[in-house]
Amino acid sequence: GATAMKTILGTRYLDIPSGVEISVKARTVHVKGPRGELTRTFKHVSLDLQMVAEDKLRLDLWFGTRKQLATIRTISTHIKNMCVGVTLGFCYKMRFVYSHFPINVTLNQRTVEIRNFLGDKLVRKVPLMDGVDYVRTADVKDQIELSGNDITAVSLTAARIRQSCDIKKKDLRKFLDGIFVSTKGPIKVEEE
Repeated sequence: GATAMKTILGTRYLDIPSGVEISVKARTVHVKGPRGELTRTFKHVSLDLQMVAEDKLRLDLWFGTRKQLATIRTISTHIKNMCVGVTLGFCYKMRFVYSHFPINVTLNQRTVEIRNFLGDKLVRKVPLMDGVDYVRTADVKDQIELSGNDITAVSLTAARIRQSCDIKKKDLRKFLDGIFVSTKGPIKVEEE
């Protein structure tokens, strides 16, 4: 008999950069590159993913609402970020901003420790998420760099560091102090 036609709501093609191997099973995408591997499952979407060429991934979204049409963009962005992550990696640079009390930041095993924020005796502790590396920028004062393959883990770690220095509402006098993301993006390849 005739098979019922599914209506495709939207289709997108994604170019997979060279050096990246991608495999798709159901709604799980596995990406492998020179820096490592990442896997992500896109559960709650009626989505078909398939490789249509060695370097082309096709995303089909079936019916659903206009809101879900936005998810096809979001999902292709996630997959793009996975490809960038396993080839270049992501780096978030964070600057310490203070007017009076120098913020002191150290790494203790895999935990970032922040001292002397607004002269406070409290030690603020933020664990690095798995796969996130921390370095103190060598040639820039008061800056740290978080890097890794998984942009979600890197950005979440940065957000937690920033939030650890959120000033309590009652104390919003004139403080601009804190630790803020100054630049973020793929890790730049140094020209030889």
